[in-house]
Amino acid sequence: YLKPCDTLNRSKLNTVIIAESTLASATLIGLNQLWYADYEKSKFQTINDNSEWLQMDKFGHVFSSYQLGRLGATALKWSGTSKKDQLLYGGTLGFVFLGAVEVMDGFSKEWGFSWGDIAANGLGTGLFIGQELLWDEQRIAVKFSFHQTNNAQLSPNKLGADFNEQVLKDYNGQTYWLSANIHSFFKTKHIPKWLNIAFGYGANGMLAGSKDIDNQLLTNTGRYRQYYLSFDVNLEKIKTNSHILKTILSVFNTIKVPFPTLEFSQNRLVFHLLYY
Repeated sequence: YLKPCDTLNRSKLNTVIIAESTLASATLIGLNQLWYADYEKSKFQTINDNSEWLQMDKFGHVFSSYQLGRLGATALKWSGTSKKDQLLYGGTLGFVFLGAVEVMDGFSKEWGFSWGDIAANGLGTGLFIGQELLWDEQRIAVKFSFHQTNNAQLSPNKLGADFNEQVLKDYNGQTYWLSANIHSFFKTKHIPKWLNIAFGYGANGMLAGSKDIDNQLLTNTGRYRQYYLSFDVNLEKIKTNSHILKTILSVFNTIKVPFPTLEFSQNRLVFHLLYY
């Protein structure tokens, strides 16, 4: 059942449409009730938040739109739709869904509609669709990793009170990666097909979005950017005849595999035996 169809399967296509529509609607309704309901509504407003969180939130939008687009295209491929429809209706899933969330932000007094977020959504969507058009494969994937930090304990309302909240809110512990498959570029048998090289970006020392309201007395450090170089594994390149295992590997391929890593930050080079 999990095997992709070579030609259009109406039953599977209907399954995709119903599942995606239901999940998207339920998520938007849930966000409205559990998140936006706690804040005052306002007339539609826009904000310029491009300087906040050292742009970590923008990298989050790139990651989310890329991965949702990949998911949408993969689901349509499973139903046997044409390559054009996979990219047109599936690859743009992240941009459309996150755009709807952005409109909800626009009607909240606490936030606002951000053109910077829309641009980041477009970049993630473009990165997915562009590679499919150029190479007919994803040679460079956008991935994510996370570790807990002490900063969240200093500002649990902003950065999360428990692990689940911190994964989404604590930008200090998040790292976003561009993971490039080496074999796809060089096409040599001497390089394993699953081996990737990964370039990461992170930031630290943040208790709030803007520098002027960060409490440096609590963090004892300034806000700073972090750049990483590491290896990674393309889980989708692992050979298996099991479509169940292929599906599982595809899901977990959104996460950067821990590896020895070099970090450059605050004008110094740091080696991590195992970074995630």
